[in-house]
Amino acid sequence: MKLKDAIEILRPINDIMGSLTVIIGILNTRLGIEPVQLIINLILGVLTYFFIAGSGMVINDYYDIEIDKINRPERPIPRGSITMNQAKILWIVTSLLGISIAILHSIIFNIGFLNIILAVFFAFIGWLYAAWGKKSGFFGNIIVSISFSIGLIYGAVLNSSNIPPYIYFFFLTAFFLLLSREIIKGCEDIEGDKNEGVKTLAIKIGIRKSTIFSLLFALLAVVFFILPYFTNILNRLLFLISMFFGLALVIYTIALMLKSNLVKKDFKRISLLLKISMFLGLVAFIFASF
Repeated sequence: MKLKDAIEILRPINDIMGSLTVIIGILNTRLGIEPVQLIINLILGVLTYFFIAGSGMVINDYYDIEIDKINRPERPIPRGSITMNQAKILWIVTSLLGISIAILHSIIFNIGFLNIILAVFFAFIGWLYAAWGKKSGFFGNIIVSISFSIGLIYGAVLNSSNIPPYIYFFFLTAFFLLLSREIIKGCEDIEGDKNEGVKTLAIKIGIRKSTIFSLLFALLAVVFFILPYFTNILNRLLFLISMFFGLALVIYTIALMLKSNLVKKDFKRISLLLKISMFLGLVAFIFASF
């Protein structure tokens, strides 16, 4: 196994994007934290998330080998650059590395066990999704939504065990928005999922009902996106200004979901808009910390 192949299977760009949630959690709870500790929290927090998220990418490819031979033959395992045994070892190493950094972090600043528990939980649900969650459909959607959003909570506990309410609202905004998008993706890919035996919500209850569920989750995301303004966030004005763009786009996307007789290209568009909305939401969370 070459280093470039190991890096490729870890999907570093995705891991770095996810690590942004940890940075947001840390910056929004930084009051009273010494600058040196803040910097170390940022470095070790991001590394913990990066390696555990990367381990999830590896184990996902491990379980997807047969599907990837057909749909993604260019990936490291199906093209033969990484063997199944090497992938398993890489998964174990990266998982343990992320958890070990979390343990070291806890020891350095005596911050208790909560960050370690979250790191172990994050690694566990990464395996759970790959081994079972993906084909379970809706439960898999929930796991994906938690996996991305958990960084917000993880970042916050590095500064204090008393997590402020707005961090939970950030988490729920990201969670419900991603859950909404995952359901829409199930509507978009319904034919392929049927062939692969994936039991998505769209397959179980139909596209129209699934779209309604997606719409309801998007509405919940809107509610939790607004609520932080009424808490003691660090910069209410900047949050309000930056929140407007993401909020407007989500509301527009919800309006699109109300359209009857949605087809694949509509779901593809809605999925993209929800993805952009998530990014704009993260930007608003960052501005809230200034």
